[in-house]
Amino acid sequence: MIKTLVMEDDRKEPLLVLMHGDLQVSTKELARQIGARSVEPCRPEAAQKHTGYLTGGTSPFGTRKQLPVYIEQSILELERIYINGGKRGYLVGMAPADLAALLQPTAVQAGYAK
Repeated sequence: MIKTLVMEDDRKEPLLVLMHGDLQVSTKELARQIGARSVEPCRPEAAQKHTGYLTGGTSPFGTRKQLPVYIEQSILELERIYINGGKRGYLVGMAPADLAALLQPTAVQAGYAK
């Protein structure tokens, strides 16, 4: 299970982070890896404005505007993933290579166990 998180950098520019469902994002490490001063989760209203999706149903596909996508590197090593398809409870199964071909995300190492 992969979660899609809507975050913003210190310039309030939105970005998507794809992370294992059981891990959290180290915003400090993510900021360091993408060259930002800081990164923090968007408010739900801002996330909906940027993506067009309601909180809990955010998909990295078909966002309202094109956003940079960052993916936890270890996700790309999995055989199959399940990711939100744009509605709460609607999951799409796919190979990580297909996701990478469609979204062309930047791989990062910013996950840690809860």
